Amino acid sequence: MKLQKPRRTESGFTLIELLVVMIILAILAAFAIPRILGRTEDARRTAALADINSFKAALNVYKADNGEYPTTEQGLESLRVKPTSDPVPRNWQGPYIQEALKPDPWGNPYQYVFPGENNTADFDLSSLGADGQPGGTGNNADITNWEGTENEGH
Repeated sequence: MKLQKPRRTESGFTLIELLVVMIILAILAAFAIPRILGRTEDARRTAALADINSFKAALNVYKADNGEYPTTEQGLESLRVKPTSDPVPRNWQGPYIQEALKPDPWGNPYQYVFPGENNTADFDLSSLGADGQPGGTGNNADITNWEGTENEGH
């Protein structure tokens, strides 16, 4: 009886198969990454608008308690801590917001002005958008509480 050598079967991928798979993944990434990045900016703009609306609601309760909005100098911090500068609120019932004041989604402080320059009946509240500068278009546009929900370059 003659012993036969066992046959070796090679398994695995060839270099060409691996290159084809890597090229396909690169093409998919080229299409997917811009879409994902665009959604990130949309989400940031939506978050900034939600923050502005939360501040607006808290500021309106502050006004209902105290007869007027906090001054520009007192700022949004007066929603958390009773102001000690003039005019000292006569019936502060806060805190009107529980969490610490956070910057906008791009890391810039929200802009608060009372009396408002654009909203002369009450206050101006805005985020300066992605560029952190007044005005702008697209993702750099300011998000405001006047002229609808977004101000494309005031």
